[in-house]
Amino acid sequence: MAKVAFLGLGVMGAPMAGHLAKAGHEVRVFNRTAAKAEAWAQAHGGSHAPTPREAAAGAEFVMACVGNDDDLAQVCRGADGAFAGMEKGAVFVDHTTVSASITRALAEEAGAKGLGFVDAPVSGGQAGAENGVLSIMCGGSEGDYARAEPVMAAYGRNVKRLGETGSGQLAKMMNQICIAGLVQGLAEALRFGEKAGMDGKAVIEVIQGGAAGSWQMANRHATMLDGKFDYGFAVDWMRKDLGICLQTADEIGAPLPVTALIDQFYKDVQGIGGGRWDTSSLIERLRRLS
Repeated sequence: MAKVAFLGLGVMGAPMAGHLAKAGHEVRVFNRTAAKAEAWAQAHGGSHAPTPREAAAGAEFVMACVGNDDDLAQVCRGADGAFAGMEKGAVFVDHTTVSASITRALAEEAGAKGLGFVDAPVSGGQAGAENGVLSIMCGGSEGDYARAEPVMAAYGRNVKRLGETGSGQLAKMMNQICIAGLVQGLAEALRFGEKAGMDGKAVIEVIQGGAAGSWQMANRHATMLDGKFDYGFAVDWMRKDLGICLQTADEIGAPLPVTALIDQFYKDVQGIGGGRWDTSSLIERLRRLS
């Protein structure tokens, strides 16, 4: 078992850290809202620290799951950042979805300090985190990954190294590009059925086992039809992720016409007050159009 620090106790981070504690690792947590860290420590028997540096002190692995590039840089850098508290040989594992550029910059800084670094964004949503069955897309050296993989296994069902630093983030971009298209297609089909007078749930029972089937169809069609959008990844966060995808696509010259269009559809959802709705709320935009 290892000494582990976990930085960021949101809807994903808190259960992930909980699985580490349940697996027998010695876990110290940090969260910007200190009350959350205190409550987590009480619930899971771990400890908490007031700064990332203090949380990281003495840890063999430091996991982070925060909001965006700026949040990640803040918990890593500076006098109170995790890098300042980590000992040589420790490995930083970033589960945040961020740009490949900040990933590479932080990995270089970590390497200069004798630290390992693995970019390891996750997919599976809140339910995947709570059930410990996340898919984890990893980038970094083979050695750093090999050390970190058994620790990530506490909450990851499908953990894979996909290449050097930044590869995990690029894979997550591909994941989000796929999701955007799938959700829009499902929303259009369900709204089409509503307008045509079809029983959407009955239709999905027939087609989800065929070529049209997907995780989104199986897990979101019923709540979409019921107009309930509190079951997954928020639109605000999806737009952050798609922004990273579109910026990277521009840098590497990869066309993303459908993704760019759906990003604007999510902007429309934000405009009707749905920024905190989950990504399946694209159907609500269609309802308001027709």
